[in-house]
Amino acid sequence: MISHANILIVDDETIARENLTHVLTQEGYTTTAVGSGSEALQQIEKAEFELVLTDLMLPGMNGIELLEHIKERQPSTQVIVITGHATVSTAVLAMQSGAHSYIAKPFNLDELRAQVLKALECRALSVEVLRLRQVLAQGKQDFPLVGQSDEILKLKKTIKQLAHMNCNVLIQGETGTGKELIARGIHMLSSRSEERFMAINCGTFTAELMDKELFGHEREAFTGAQRGQKGILEVANGGTVFFDEMSELPLNMQVKLLRVLQERTFLRVGGTQEIPVDIRVIAATNCDLKQNVENGSFRQDLFYRLNVVTLSAPPLREHREDIPVLIGHFLEKHRTPELGIDTISQDTLDILMNYSFPGNVRELENIAQRALALTKGTAFTPDLLPREIRTISRENPLQTLEEIERHHIEKVLLATDGNKTQASKILGIDRVSLWRKMKRLGLAKDKAK
Repeated sequence: MISHANILIVDDETIARENLTHVLTQEGYTTTAVGSGSEALQQIEKAEFELVLTDLMLPGMNGIELLEHIKERQPSTQVIVITGHATVSTAVLAMQSGAHSYIAKPFNLDELRAQVLKALECRALSVEVLRLRQVLAQGKQDFPLVGQSDEILKLKKTIKQLAHMNCNVLIQGETGTGKELIARGIHMLSSRSEERFMAINCGTFTAELMDKELFGHEREAFTGAQRGQKGILEVANGGTVFFDEMSELPLNMQVKLLRVLQERTFLRVGGTQEIPVDIRVIAATNCDLKQNVENGSFRQDLFYRLNVVTLSAPPLREHREDIPVLIGHFLEKHRTPELGIDTISQDTLDILMNYSFPGNVRELENIAQRALALTKGTAFTPDLLPREIRTISRENPLQTLEEIERHHIEKVLLATDGNKTQASKILGIDRVSLWRKMKRLGLAKDKAK
C-alpha cells in the first residue's frame, strides 16, 4: 500500500533529515535518512525505494547526479528534488533528468505531503502499466495461468468470457489455488485493464483499519490525521478491487461495502461529501459463504451482490497432469544467473505426481524455490525435496494417477455410505464432476443418492 511506502531521505543537514523523517514517519511511511549521495547509492543497492527526497546541494555528487544514478538502478523510483537555491534553470534540469517534482526551501508541509502522495501514486501506476506492457510484449494476450488440463482450460475459457462483462465475481477455492491470479486475469482481459487493480486481504485488518484503508479519511478525522488521504476504492476508481478472504470481512464493514455496491458512492472517514466510484469487485474465499450466511456471520444481501458469477479454483490434486509444466514454469520463473535447474529426474517427478499437495500450487512453487536455493548442480533430484514429502513417498508405493484417484473416491464414498452429494462436498467438486469421474473410473454402478 502507498501508506506503507519505503522512502529515502538525502540531505547533508542533520536538522533537515530529522524534520523530514518526523513528518513522513507520522504519515505512516517507512523512512531511511542519509547525508550524502554516496550513502544514498549504498542504500539503493540494499533495498528498493518507492520514493527518494534529495537535497540539490550535497557533498560529493549533487542531487541531479544522484537522480541520474537512481534512475539507472531503479527506474520506477520517483525522485523529488529539494533545494534552498531555487532557480528556473535548476528546476528545468531536475525535471529533464527525470525528477517527479521540485520543491524550494522553505517548503510548506502540506505541499510536501501532497507532492509525496502524488509521486507515490504515479509510481504505483507506472509499475502496473509496465507489468501489463511486459505481458503484452511477450505475446501473452492471455494471462499466465499455467496448465493444460481440462480443468484449467475450462477455467481459462470462462475467465475470458467473464472479463468482458462488468459483473461482480466470487472466486472459491482452497488456500494456494491461485485465486488472486484468476482475479488479476479477469482484470487484465477486461476493458478496465489500463486502470488500477487493488488487492486487500480482509483477514489482516481490524474493522477500524479496514475503514481507513478502503474509504480513506479526511484531514483531522482522527488524532494524527494531519492531511486527508485516499482509500483503496478512490485510488482504484475505474479499475478493479480484489477482496481476498472475504469471509473475514467484519459485519459493520459488510454493511458499508453493500452500500458502495448499491449506491456507487462512499464517504471518507470523517467526511460528509459523497464520493462517486466506478469499480468492479472480485471477492475470494476458501470457505463456503453460503454456510456463513446461514450461521449469521455473513450478510445474505451482500452475498447475493457478490455472487453474480462464481468461479471455482481447482485444487492441484484435481489436475495433477499439470504438475510437470507447473514445476518447470516455477523453476524458470525463479532462476537466476547463479541458480538454475535444467532437468528434473524421473524419481523426483514420480514423487511430486504422487504427493497430495495440501498447499496446492503455492506449495509447489515453494518446492521449486527451495530446490533452486539448495541445488549444487543443474538437476532436480529427490534430495532437494522436503524430507516430509520424501517420507510420504516411501510409505506409499508409487501408483498411477488413475489408481490414486479411484482409491481416494472409493474411500470418500465408503465414508459417506455412497451419498454422492456429501462425497462431492468432501472432494471439493460438484456432483456432476464426481459422477463423470466415477463413470471414467468404473465406479458408477450403483444408483445415485
